[in-house]
Amino acid sequence: MAPIPRLRSYEGPALLSYGFRPFFLLAALQAGLTILVWLPFVTGHLTVPTAFGPIDWHIHEMLFGYQAAAIAGFLLTAIPNWTGRLPVQGTPLLVLVLAWLAGRIAVSASAWIGWRLAMAVDALFLLLLAAAAAREILAGRNWRNLKVVVLVCLLLAANLAFHLEAGLTGGAEISRRFAIAVVLMLVLLIAGRIVPSFTRNWLAQRGAGRLPVPFAGFDKLVLAASAIALALWVALPDSPASGLVLGIAALLNLVRLARWAGDRCWRNPLLIILHVGYLFVPVGFALTAAASFGFVSTGAGLHAWTAGAFGTMTLAVMSRASLGHTGRPLVATAATQACYVLVVIGTVARICSALGHGPAALLHVAALSWSLAFLVFALAYWQVLTGARLGAKAPSVAQQA
Repeated sequence: MAPIPRLRSYEGPALLSYGFRPFFLLAALQAGLTILVWLPFVTGHLTVPTAFGPIDWHIHEMLFGYQAAAIAGFLLTAIPNWTGRLPVQGTPLLVLVLAWLAGRIAVSASAWIGWRLAMAVDALFLLLLAAAAAREILAGRNWRNLKVVVLVCLLLAANLAFHLEAGLTGGAEISRRFAIAVVLMLVLLIAGRIVPSFTRNWLAQRGAGRLPVPFAGFDKLVLAASAIALALWVALPDSPASGLVLGIAALLNLVRLARWAGDRCWRNPLLIILHVGYLFVPVGFALTAAASFGFVSTGAGLHAWTAGAFGTMTLAVMSRASLGHTGRPLVATAATQACYVLVVIGTVARICSALGHGPAALLHVAALSWSLAFLVFALAYWQVLTGARLGAKAPSVAQQA
């Protein structure tokens, strides 16, 4: 049988030839620039015409702007490999990009247009993304990955709840926790697939030794315990019961990470950063558990998850996928390694700031380090994401299998 072509006949701009290209670039720019706007916004030196308060605007745009773009880039690239179908490109991809951009404009101008209209415009992107993912997965009969579509739908529900809660009550206290929980479950699900797989492939090429444990019943236990802990935290963040289950989830996720043999791949920056990123998951569970008992501030655990796990894993996946899918060697350049170092420094500084350790300027160090990580990525990968693929044509689905 002739191999299935990986791409349709396409002669448009390279940026619209594959989902990871525009969305990874937009995610990086959004992550870097939003933080630079938020600092003067929260201190009163800058005004953004949004119906959200400074904290809610910051959280919303990190979750439903930057993180949603990163998720879209990953899914639009992974789903063709899961299903054997052709990727979304050209005009359909442009529609998704424009829907994402319209949402960012609507949210940041919601004080002018009203929060209800902003909600409707902003919800369109995740609705279209969920529909596109569901269509491809159903058409490819790839039933086991329908859970990813469910999580995207939950993220859409969280976005709607965020707008409604903030618009009706003045703050999005519950829905922000709901959104963080949904994104974290996506991280747990996706990391459980790619981290041990990439690590095993690399270690297997280097001879005998301990390899990552494949996905098994223990991983299902971790996912279930994490989901229960997050559900309790969303509903009862200050409850001792929530703190207890969050602590159990922290321990289980730490054991899960240890089973992936990350200590054996520290010489490979593209791999070890995946393990470092996942380490912030149990750290976040542990700090959030401590916050439930009143031992630390809630911001420490939240930023371990959002800045640490989300930010680090996003950079790790974006850099690796961008290199691999454009025909470049899977080697972390100096710029790529600088991104990794900066995002970890920014996360640690932000956690310490939330814990009350260090000078007041630590918050600015955290923000600038984290912002620089993504802006350096955007600059370093601009040509990678907007230019032509190097080498031979992209491999067919049959060849990849």
